[in-house]
Amino acid sequence: METFTLATAGAGLVYDVRGPLPTADGRPPLFLIGHPMDASGFAALAARFPDRTVVTYDPRGLGRSTREDGRVDWTPGILADDVHAVVAALGAGPVEMFASSGGAVTALALVARHPDDVTTLVAHEPPLITLTPDGPAAVRARAGVRDAYEQRGWGAGMAAFVAMTSWEGEFTDAYFARPAPDPAAYGMPAEDDGSRDDPLLSDRSWAVSDHRPDVDAIAAAPTRVVIAVGEESRAVQTGRTSDAAAELLGQRVTVFPSHHGGFLDGEFGYPGKPDEFAARLREVLDAS
Repeated sequence: METFTLATAGAGLVYDVRGPLPTADGRPPLFLIGHPMDASGFAALAARFPDRTVVTYDPRGLGRSTREDGRVDWTPGILADDVHAVVAALGAGPVEMFASSGGAVTALALVARHPDDVTTLVAHEPPLITLTPDGPAAVRARAGVRDAYEQRGWGAGMAAFVAMTSWEGEFTDAYFARPAPDPAAYGMPAEDDGSRDDPLLSDRSWAVSDHRPDVDAIAAAPTRVVIAVGEESRAVQTGRTSDAAAELLGQRVTVFPSHHGGFLDGEFGYPGKPDEFAARLREVLDAS
């Protein structure tokens, strides 16, 4: 693996390349992206594609990448332009892309803004919460996570986030009537360390989950776009947002094994089924 740093407008982007460029097999590089997950979250998935040249990166201001643009928020357009800059720096033409969570939102913006960058995009569980029928309630639930974080710290915020993302079905009055979740019940610390800059729990990534894909631009792009969902996610928020995104783009979701982090092994305490997940990804990519 080789690691590079690319200076862009307001950011220093660190990216990793596993394998040769140009690629040994003539296929496009496989680019794996997330948000707020950085490259470290894709180690298990990348290891399961030893025959491919795999690229991962840290979004600006996360992991090893820096930012000097004076902002603390993230927007899909800026993130998409960063990914475009890395694709250009590879000098290997368009890429195939697997994009997870907020990275899937970035990738949809990338296809709309830079349509020649990606041949096939597998967008896995984009958290586009305003697309669901209960969008206003989902926005309220998201604000509840931010409020818990602001008022009581990381443990309370993360407990609220887990409770929100594991809720099945629409966010009803029953959801909002529940008592605040106990951080200890989720293995989270109750102590407040005073930090309030977490990209997942603060409002700094709200532009990502508020994003509405440019359907016309995506339809006009030469990119094959696949909206994917984990089989265990169908009833929870990211499963429902995946269905909504697929419907918006005139397709049906493609089902993958496991859950929102189905490509992870046990290093983050949220193991999926990485072998089965990688096999399914390979199958979907090879179908293009």
